[in-house]
Amino acid sequence: MISRSSRIFKARGFTLVELLVVLTLLSLVMVAMASALRTASQTEERVDVRLQRTDDLRTVSGFLRSILGRVSAQKISTPVAAGTSPYFFQGAVSSMNWVGVMPARYGAGGRYHFRLELTDAGVLVLHFTPWEGAAALPDWAAGQSTPLLAGVTGLTFQYEDAAVEPPEWSASWAIIDRLPEKVSITVQTSSGNWPEIVVPLRVLPGSDPRTSGPVFGGT
Repeated sequence: MISRSSRIFKARGFTLVELLVVLTLLSLVMVAMASALRTASQTEERVDVRLQRTDDLRTVSGFLRSILGRVSAQKISTPVAAGTSPYFFQGAVSSMNWVGVMPARYGAGGRYHFRLELTDAGVLVLHFTPWEGAAALPDWAAGQSTPLLAGVTGLTFQYEDAAVEPPEWSASWAIIDRLPEKVSITVQTSSGNWPEIVVPLRVLPGSDPRTSGPVFGGT
């Protein structure tokens, strides 16, 4: 026979204090889970940003090395002002103009005028227009443009003069009787600064004024 006190003990439920303790523990567990999920999400976002930055760096720097790796030393055939470079190459602090070869793998081969600069909207842009001969200056209004990178906060160039010893770097190219040996490109973005991109300027054999006689295999 079950006593009255035993029946009362079995019928008693959780007290208010016990319920509060359980709810508090559940709240702590939920907060911990939410924090863990938020941390995992932030970590994933940081990894994605880092991977995207690495991919952008590889793609853009590879493309720039391709089009800067073959530069024409062709001179303008029309008269130029005294003290002005006769070359199509122009090297400024934040922009650069040159004549080079568009790699065929990018959909268009042949010789082009190029201009690399940073827009006011923070986009690194490459302008290009077909080469029309030494007497024709580039018509940028009729050319094409392709954005290379967004979120750029700064772009600077430096140019190496290897004709002196030791070689000297300058923020703009003012020498009128030769082209720079190398160009350095520094890109600052909203997610951090890129490693310096240094590209040797290899002159196309057919345009090098130092060569003489017929040249085969390139123009």
